[in-house]
Amino acid sequence: MRVLPSGSSALLVELDDLDAVLGFSAALRDRALPGVVDVVPAARTVLVVADGDLADVRAALERLPWRPGRAGTGERVELPVRYDGADLADVAELLGTDPDGVVAAHSGREWTVAFCGFSPGFGYCVPDGPPWDVPRLATPRTRVPAGSVGLAGGFTGVYPSASPGGWRLVGRTDVAVFDLARDPAALLRPGVRVRFVPC
Repeated sequence: MRVLPSGSSALLVELDDLDAVLGFSAALRDRALPGVVDVVPAARTVLVVADGDLADVRAALERLPWRPGRAGTGERVELPVRYDGADLADVAELLGTDPDGVVAAHSGREWTVAFCGFSPGFGYCVPDGPPWDVPRLATPRTRVPAGSVGLAGGFTGVYPSASPGGWRLVGRTDVAVFDLARDPAALLRPGVRVRFVPC
């Protein structure tokens, strides 16, 4: 773990891998350290925004007990999914199964939102159990409909709005994963546990 300054009110914690990010972020959420006002995980880093003395916050971060792992916040979200995505058959072939096998594997496990990015409300979800490895499309689509459920690398995610995208689409949900009229606006936030339910 390496702690670096990031401007005048934040520290950037560099970690070895995504499991370390998940474990460290979970420890920060659980302990509410004095002076820490926001925690922003990414694939290999955690940005810690503070309103207190950065030296004190840094010392607290360096003393924080944590261990790598995929512990969630305890909050769970179920998303009904119609598994009729344009790439479902291709994903099945890539994974050495059939479309029903993809649906069973995707919906038969719990996922954890590791971090958010790409667009507001887009949560990068990682599975409990063995990792996935689904390559992105060679040529991204110019428009992916909102609610599309996709796979790329070791992640699954739900497109919160219509946008270009290169993830392989396996289904779609009618649940708005990002809604400015809701508090919080993002349904899929870091640490939230997600279950995809066939409908």
